[in-house]
Amino acid sequence: MIAVTGATGALGGRVAARLAAAGDVPLRLVVRDAGRAPDIPGADVVENPGGYADPARFRAALEGVDTLYLVSAAEAEDRLQQHLDAVDAAVAAGVQRIVYTSFLGARHDAVFTLVRQHAATEDRIRESGVRHTFLRHSMYADFVPFFASPEDGRAVIAAPAGDGRTSFVSRDDLADVGAAVLLDDSVRFDGQALDVTGPEALTMADAARVLTEVTGVPTEYRPQTVEEAWATRRPSEHPDWEIEGWVTSYLAIAAGELATVTDVVPSLTGHPALTVAEHLRRHPEDWAHLR
Repeated sequence: MIAVTGATGALGGRVAARLAAAGDVPLRLVVRDAGRAPDIPGADVVENPGGYADPARFRAALEGVDTLYLVSAAEAEDRLQQHLDAVDAAVAAGVQRIVYTSFLGARHDAVFTLVRQHAATEDRIRESGVRHTFLRHSMYADFVPFFASPEDGRAVIAAPAGDGRTSFVSRDDLADVGAAVLLDDSVRFDGQALDVTGPEALTMADAARVLTEVTGVPTEYRPQTVEEAWATRRPSEHPDWEIEGWVTSYLAIAAGELATVTDVVPSLTGHPALTVAEHLRRHPEDWAHLR
C-alpha cells in the first residue's frame, strides 16, 4: 500500500495519477477534503482535515500503509513541527518507507531560511530508522511567472538575486521521478538524497527573457538590495517570517545555492527534463495572470 499526501495539490495529484496509471498499485490518498480528491478508481480516500497538525488522525489514516509519499506542508510558522509530528505519526502507524519531498541544498545553515526546515525534517526521518529517500526538489518552474508583477503593460521581476542561477524544475518531471521511486521497492534508493532539477540553470534575467518569449509580455529583471526587497514586500502585510523566506530565497540564488543541475530526471524517467520554456508552453495557465 502506497499512501500519497497532498493528493489534491499540484504535485501530489500528479503523483497519484501516475501511480494509478502504473496499474495494480494499492493506493491511498490522504487529503484534507475528500470532496476535492482526484477521481482514481480503486484508490482508498481517507480524509484528514487537520493535516499534519493533527498527528493522531494522521496516524490513523496511515494504518496498513507500507510506503508514504510525504509532501512537505504549505509554508506556515509551525511547518517544522507539523513535519516532525507527521514523521512520528507515520512511524507509529507502522509505515516502513518514507519518500519525502525536500528541497535542493537542504542544510541547517542554508541561506534560504525555509530550507532549514527540510534539513531538520530529514534528520527526524533518518533518526526514525525507517527506510527513506529524500527528493530534493529545485525551485518549481511554475514559480517563474509569479516572480513577475504586471506593470504598465509589462512585467517586472524585482528581487535581490544578483546574477545567481536556478535550475528550475517542472512539477511534471518531479511527479515522474516521485512515481519512479515509489514504484521501485528495492533498496536502490534507500538512504539516498536525490537532487531533482531542470536541465539548465537560469539567471533571473534569463527567466525574464523566457517569459517575454513565451508569453509575449515584455518582462525585465530589476535587481534589488535586501533593504529594497523588504520594503517592497512589507505592504503585503504578511508576517516577517514569511517575508524573510521570500527574500532569502532570492539571496540563496545569488549565493549559488540553487544552481545545481543533475541528470536525475532523465536517468529515472527515460525522458529529458523540461526547460522552463517547455513547461510554460505546456501550462499556459501558469502565466495567464500576466496577460
